[in-house]
Amino acid sequence: MANTLNYAENWQSELLEVMTQNALCGPFVTDNVRWLDAKTFHFTQMSVSGYKNHSRDGGWNRGNVTQTDHAYEVTHDRDVEFLIDRADVDESNSTASVMNISRTFEQTQAAPEADALFFSKVAAVAKKESGYNSSTAASAFTPEAVFGKIKAMLAAGKLRRYRARGALIAYVSSAVMNALEQAPELTHTIELTRIADGGTGIETRVTEIDGVPIMEVVDDEVFYDAFKFDGADGGFAPASGAHKINVLIASPLTTKLVPKISSIYFFAPGGHAEGDGYLYQNRALSDVFTFPNGKDGKIDSVYVDIDTSAVS
Repeated sequence: MANTLNYAENWQSELLEVMTQNALCGPFVTDNVRWLDAKTFHFTQMSVSGYKNHSRDGGWNRGNVTQTDHAYEVTHDRDVEFLIDRADVDESNSTASVMNISRTFEQTQAAPEADALFFSKVAAVAKKESGYNSSTAASAFTPEAVFGKIKAMLAAGKLRRYRARGALIAYVSSAVMNALEQAPELTHTIELTRIADGGTGIETRVTEIDGVPIMEVVDDEVFYDAFKFDGADGGFAPASGAHKINVLIASPLTTKLVPKISSIYFFAPGGHAEGDGYLYQNRALSDVFTFPNGKDGKIDSVYVDIDTSAVS
């Protein structure tokens, strides 16, 4: 029997770190979940009733505690394999070759797809919530108007609560960031900055409004509100009818990108029947979830503004 090794089990933390370093959604990535099975974890929501008037004649007002467990299933199930001819692999260091393949794939394919999945999933949630979405022509984000528009979005609904806790991040298109650079009201500089999460992060143009980091999404191919992930050549592309995102706001407290790397296998020549070479296989499960608040079970921590023009 061929000797195979599941590299996801051996290198899981490092591969997740690569995703965090190269994906804009890095601050939202978490592996701190308790898995119920291969694809499911649970989230416990608790709510309690409030005070009632106290009677000096004695007695207490009995309140209610409601605790509900919700199971969440990771459904973004992806895989790929590569056959590398043995002549192209340094046989004295084949393990390093596996690392290089994994690293290149994570940086150029997995990380951008994670961003696309994150932005589209959060946008889909925000579009369902009244008061947490809008549609604006990209051309309307002029230097004179852009600052006020973003301030209004940051103040929408209950976002102020998350903003006050320093728990909001806003993502904007390059066009919006360009307008912000010229906005007369902007007092903070715009510079290339590393947004860190656990000591890692990604460099991008960043500024700040009302204490909220405003991050530029340079790769606009990942900044749409809907994607198709079933192309013949793999990868992803904007879905028909999708809209470019102008601004997307979310809180790492309530929105999580949950990666579950199921398996990364590497077979040496002779250990498989696919040809005379090294076979690399990668299967990954991941998904994005926005959880309700702990007070009334409503979602109030995301916002999206999309362009008025749709993809044809």
